[in-house]
Amino acid sequence: MFAEADLTQDRFLDGRLMVAQPRHGYRAAMDPVLLAAACPARPGDAVLELGCGAGVASLCLGWRLAELRLTGLELQPAYADLARRNAAANGIALEVIEGDLARMPAALRARSFDHVIANPPYFGAGTGTAAADAGRETAQREATPLADWLGAGLRRLHPGGWLTMIQNADRLPAILAALPGGSVTVLPIAARAGRAAGRVIVRVRKGGRAPFRLLAPLVLHAQSEHAADAEDLTEIAQSVLRRGEELRIL
Repeated sequence: MFAEADLTQDRFLDGRLMVAQPRHGYRAAMDPVLLAAACPARPGDAVLELGCGAGVASLCLGWRLAELRLTGLELQPAYADLARRNAAANGIALEVIEGDLARMPAALRARSFDHVIANPPYFGAGTGTAAADAGRETAQREATPLADWLGAGLRRLHPGGWLTMIQNADRLPAILAALPGGSVTVLPIAARAGRAAGRVIVRVRKGGRAPFRLLAPLVLHAQSEHAADAEDLTEIAQSVLRRGEELRIL
C-alpha cells in the first residue's frame, strides 16, 4: 500500500475534490474527469467503473450526482486501497472491489448496472517504452484486449444501459470492430481548433437501435497556439474540468 510520504494531494474540479495520488505511479489528469462528465447517469443509478485506479472518475461522477450507487473494480490492490481512502476523504460512497475484469470477481458476476465507465490502458502490448514504475506500467500498457474491456462492460449492463469509454483516437477502429451492436456515439476530443483529435469518448447503449453518430469535436483550448503558461480553456471545457458539469452535447 502507499505510504503518506509517497503521495501528493491533487485538486480536481477546481479543488472541489482533493485526491491522493502516488508521486511516481499512475497519476490521473483530465481524461477521467471527461469520462465522468460524459456518463449520462441520473440520481439513483448504479454505476460500475472498470479499472478505477485512485478513483478519480467515480469521485467526479459522485460529486456531480450524490445519489448514485458507485462501484469500482481495480486490479492493483494498492490503487484499490487508495480509491477507498480518497472516497472516504471526500465524503463520497464508493464500493471498491479488487479483481481482474478478464476474470470477473464473483461479487460482480451476479450484479448488473445502469452504467459502466472505463478508461482502459492507452498503449498496446509491446509498443513504446515501459514505465519505470510497475503500477504506472500496468495502468498504461494493455494486457487485456480492448475487446475484453468492452465485453466485460456490456455484460454488466442492464438492457438499455450505457457503456462510456475514453480512449486514444487511434484505437477507435478496434473499439468499433469489437462492439456487437447497440447505439454508438463517438465524440472526438481535440486540444485546439483545427487539430486532429487525440482522444475519443465512445458511448454505447446496450440493445439500442439508433444510427451511429460521429459528433463535432470537443475543443479544449480557446487559443490556436499555446502562447503562455496561463490556462486558456474553452467555456465547455471549463464547465466540465473546473465546475464538474455534465457533458450534455452527447
